[in-house]
Amino acid sequence: MPTSRSRPRRVALPLAAAALLVPVATACTSSGSSGGSGGDQRLKVAMAFPPAQAMSPYGDDAVTLSRLAVVEGLTRLDRDGEAKPALAASWKRDGERAWEFTVREDAVFQDGTKLDAAAVARSLTAAQKASPKPRVLSDTTLTATAEGADTVRITTKEADPLLPQRLANPSLSVLSAAAYKGTGVNPAGHATGPFTLAEVNGAVSATLERNDAYWGDRAKAPGVDVRFVADGTARANALRTKDVDVAEYVPISQASLLGDGLVHAFPSARTNGLSLNTERGVFADPAMRAAAREAIDSKALVDGVYEGRADTAQGLLGPGVPWAADLRTAPTGRAKAAAPAEVAKTEQIVLATYTNRPELPEVATVVQQQLEKRGFTVKQVVRDYAQMEADALAGKYDAFIQARNTLLDTADPVSYLASDFTCDGSFNITQLCATPVDTAVDKAAALADTDARHRAEMTAEAAILGSDALVPLVHERFVQGYDDTRVRGVALDPMERTLITADTRVG
Repeated sequence: MPTSRSRPRRVALPLAAAALLVPVATACTSSGSSGGSGGDQRLKVAMAFPPAQAMSPYGDDAVTLSRLAVVEGLTRLDRDGEAKPALAASWKRDGERAWEFTVREDAVFQDGTKLDAAAVARSLTAAQKASPKPRVLSDTTLTATAEGADTVRITTKEADPLLPQRLANPSLSVLSAAAYKGTGVNPAGHATGPFTLAEVNGAVSATLERNDAYWGDRAKAPGVDVRFVADGTARANALRTKDVDVAEYVPISQASLLGDGLVHAFPSARTNGLSLNTERGVFADPAMRAAAREAIDSKALVDGVYEGRADTAQGLLGPGVPWAADLRTAPTGRAKAAAPAEVAKTEQIVLATYTNRPELPEVATVVQQQLEKRGFTVKQVVRDYAQMEADALAGKYDAFIQARNTLLDTADPVSYLASDFTCDGSFNITQLCATPVDTAVDKAAALADTDARHRAEMTAEAAILGSDALVPLVHERFVQGYDDTRVRGVALDPMERTLITADTRVG
């Protein structure tokens, strides 16, 4: 059972009321220059999620910046989730808690200043001190110091075998000194990626220009015009009419209408789940959480909402984490479900979800029907995600339906387990605080051997499922939209960190 314990709350930073206009150094970018091979046409992209935190690198906006090829970290992840060189040319471990990273010599920031070890240490230190703390740091504490111009020494409070993977997280991107002037952190014009964030028009649009001083392959498109379109049907229509070249997260309902030439589906590590508030309200009672879990019919959601383009819920980790099924064990410590007559006596519960993923409101309607059939009285709240995140993290809803990539933080689910389900987790929508869960997650995080860590992670999964803090609903398959006869180089990334790359172009 959860125990009462104070923990920090993650609060969304407010969006700037006015548009953010950032001059771009002309030495680094050019909107009118040729795109090289592949033509000189600017890319037009429809993104599902508008900025929720004024493009802060410490929240989900960092993923948007990564998907648009604006920011980079010391490392990057390959398709198997292994760390590869990025802004660090190489690294080595020095004992249990220390690592040394050699910074590449040929990289400069988009504002013209040179990348060096001091800049890396400054960025990592700022992320560690940020409040709220980035999710990727919810289960570790790091200290970064520059040793000379090109060597960064990073030590962790506890042994962290996943540090190279962790440093690929978009929230640990490296920015120039100018990004930290004034209040907040401003990545516009101060990152290292192939595209520079030149202008942000609130929650409406953004403009990217090619970074001609990029250390890697020069971007083939001269720039990217981004529109933030929360409505999934509107994104699909924009793709259909060629108003945009790339539309992320095409709704399932639109996939068959668009046709195979415009729709590209691929496996994901995303689990859609029903987070139940374990701290207050009806679902503070484990018996009521168990009753909610018994009410859910995953197959009905797969068949009715996702038209077969999803997988039935297997646990926290679905088919996108291929090793999980063979290591899964039965949930531990589950309470007996309350009888329907007892459920019917409870007060009304608030079930919330967001519009940015078009299937979720429909999922909420079906889940509401399933819960009401069990005896619950349910009120729905459905809004844009940016308007809901702070309330969800503060525990203001009884139940919250969310789609969560379980490998997003470190390409290993231990970070997801820590941030979402431990007492001090920075993304703990369920408000869960249970000693068996914390113990199991801590054990997994300390293991360097991959197979042993995976087994420990599945023990942690069994403890979390046993608490019924989260009821898995379905495992998604991603659907991205672009015309494969005219748009090249779009990244189909199961970990959702990459969409637009230096190679993405029209023609």
